Formats: sequence, structure tokens, C-alpha cells
Amino acid sequence: MASLNAPEAREQVLSTLNRDGSRRWIRPKPAPGRFHRRRLIFAWSLIFIFNLMPILKLNGKPLMLLDVPKREFTFFGTTFLPTDTFLLMLLLFSIFVGIFLVTAIWGRVWCGWACPQTVYMEYLFRPLERWLEGGRQRQLQLDTEGPDLRRGLKYLFFFVLALFLANTFLAYFVGWSSLLEWMTQSPARHPMPFAVVLGTTLLVFLDFTWFREQTCIIACPYGRFQSVLLDRRSLIVGYDEHRGEPRAKQRKGRSPDAGDCIECLRCVDTCPTGIDIRAGLQMECIACTQCIDACDTVMERTGRPRGLIRYTSQQELTGEKSSFLRPRVVIYCLILVAMFSTLAFSLAGKSSADVTLLRGLGAPFSELQNGQISNQIRLKIANRSDETRSYHFSLEGSSDLQLIAPENPLVVSAGDTQLTAAFITAPRTAFRDGEIAISLHISDATEFERVLSYRLLGPHRAGSP
Repeated sequence: MASLNAPEAREQVLSTLNRDGSRRWIRPKPAPGRFHRRRLIFAWSLIFIFNLMPILKLNGKPLMLLDVPKREFTFFGTTFLPTDTFLLMLLLFSIFVGIFLVTAIWGRVWCGWACPQTVYMEYLFRPLERWLEGGRQRQLQLDTEGPDLRRGLKYLFFFVLALFLANTFLAYFVGWSSLLEWMTQSPARHPMPFAVVLGTTLLVFLDFTWFREQTCIIACPYGRFQSVLLDRRSLIVGYDEHRGEPRAKQRKGRSPDAGDCIECLRCVDTCPTGIDIRAGLQMECIACTQCIDACDTVMERTGRPRGLIRYTSQQELTGEKSSFLRPRVVIYCLILVAMFSTLAFSLAGKSSADVTLLRGLGAPFSELQNGQISNQIRLKIANRSDETRSYHFSLEGSSDLQLIAPENPLVVSAGDTQLTAAFITAPRTAFRDGEIAISLHISDATEFERVLSYRLLGPHRAGSP
């Protein structure tokens, strides 16, 4: 509620605020049309994909699993381990460059067509809201009347949906099987996952019942980046001012010099962020195309051609020729091709195990009672395969060296990492300048084989034979 002493603003600051500072609730009126039908199919396809990805498997692994405690991230059957920092960096940078490229070409198509906030708000929560409360006028009436049974029922439905989405969200981090097990047990046995689900449920519920379109207008930084990501040839939803102005109502005596815009305000009534697209390119516009469908319907009814509001570019709106191909697009494409090629090449050459040879803890070497010099080594093996493997390691080369390993072969479960210690002994006479170059051979019973080079440390002067 606005302060009683607060002066009214001279102009509207946000589309979700009245001039006196009070909340302006956006109740968009649906605008059926060609874009709405396409977005409906696309949105529900994304909803199904979002809910099925933690369940469906590829190569025996979930399509997506972000196991933060184990630091293992699975994307479409490929698991990235902590040793894959370079590959993860490539993947993330490829995603960012892909966003830059898509925005440069198609503008904010992500916001209007694929963003979860838009998809769930416009094709799940708002349709359910209209079904329970009624159309736009009835909703605006309920905003002024106060609490109502239908609105209370809506909040109950919203909470159930928020709970379902929170559990689906958790499945991306713990796996579907673990989630099902926890759901059938007492929350006391798994307090942390239960707290995560409860907190996420409350956040989702708050988002879609109260914060709503303010997520796009206030919280999301993407709209503020559009001044950098867009250029004058990027695709936007725009109003053709040359064709539409001057505006005039559709009535008798309408001036023949008037533009095609008849001031019906259908484009404003249907906008999910409450803006007037006729004011030009705005940060709040999410390119959802609802204003296009609304305006096209009015144009058809009044015998005018469609496209007063359409997908276009700022150059086209000013009468200039617009070209799809431009330096920015070419550069983004080249960077993206280079990154994806490097990522694909790295993944193709990735072996079934990662092996790291580490020096032992404590003193670099020790002298045994029999005069032999002993070096401790630590062998870390990460099994990237889908089955348990046994890794055998041995020394190559000189017969004077001896490998003493309590765990040889080393058994490592699928997706697990094991660390074992071993000792390598050598006679004092084998050392020259305080070191010996050795080769350690590691292999399993299948296709994996690796030879690692290593330097044993010892005394700087060789002893007598």
C-alpha cells in the first residue's frame, strides 16, 4: 500500500507500479493467434522435457544430473568429473556465446519462448488462474474486492504445483531414484533434502503468486543486457509507426489521413508485462508476440493488412534495409564452431579412466636398513566407465627397481575415485644426480592402458657397488 503522504510520480516508473507507488496487478487478456498456437506447442514440449530429463537415461545415466557433493555433472549421458575443469569451461563458454548469437539474430526469443518463468507463467499458472477466477475483468474486480474463495482455491492449486516443481528441481541434483525413496520416508530421516524442497516450494509459490512478471522486469538482468547484445538489425517485436500514426478511433468521420492504429488498446491489454509496444523498444518487452496476435486479429476485422505490430528490426522500422549477415554474427559463429569442435574432440579422446601420479607425503625419500632407497608414491584413479574396473600397475625398464603395493590391482567402482599408496625401492648406485627416471604402466582388463613418467628422488652421490 502506498504511503498517504507520498506524492504521485509525474510518469509511470514501472509497468507494475501505479503513479502513487501502489502495486499494479497485470491481468493480461489472452490473444489467440498463429504465434500463440506455436508457443503453446513449444511451451508444453519444454515442460515435458523439463520433467522427464531427470527420469530418462542415456548410456545408463540420467540425461541430466548435477551431483554437487560428488562434484559430478552429467549432461546427456556424459559425466564431467572435477578433473574436467577445461571441458566444463568450454561447455559454459559455448552456452554463453550461443546466447549472444541467438540474441544478436532473434532478439529476446529466449525470454518469450523458452524461459521457464515465461513458459510456466503463461501456459500453466495464468491459464489455471483464469479458469478458477474468470477473465480479465473479473480478476481486476477481485483485486479490489479483497479475499475470495476462488482466489483461495487458486493459491491451494498454486502451492501443489510449486511443490511438484520443487521436487522435480531436486531430482536434477540427487537423481530420480533417490528422490522417490526420500518421498516415501519420514522427513526426519532426510532433513536437508526436505528443507531444500520446502524452501524451493515457497520460492516458486511466491514467484508465481506475487512476484510474477516482476521477475522479468526487476530481477532478471537479461533485459538490461539487451542494449549490448542487440543491434539495429536484431529481430524484435516492433510497432510500425509510419503505418500506424496518427492514431484514431474506428468511428464515423475518421480522418482519411489517420494511420492504421485504431487505439483499441488490445496490444496493451494482452501484454504480460503491462507495457505499450507502441512506445518503441523497451527493456520490459520479452518478445512473447501476444501483441502481434492481438493486433493482427483487429487488423483482419477492420479490413487492414496484418503486420502493424510484427517481428522486424529497428532498421526496417526506419525504412532501411536490414541484412542478416553481419560481422557480429560471423564472429559469434566462428567462436561457437571453434569451441564446440574443441569440446567434441576432447570428449572423443577422453579415456575410460583418469590417472594422477602424486609424490608421497613427508620426506622425499628414505634409506632402508639394507641400503635401498625408498620413494613413496600415491596413485589416484578415477573410473569414468559404467562398470567396476580393476587397475594393475607395474614398473617398466630396469630390473633393479621394485614396486611394493598393498593394493594391486586397485578395484574402483563405476564413477568412483580411489587413492592408493605404493613404494618403489632402488639401490643407491642407481641414482645419478639425485634422481632416476622411471615409467609406471597402468592398465585394466579391457581397453585402458597408460604409461606415466616419473622421477624418483635419492642421494646425489652414488654409493660403491
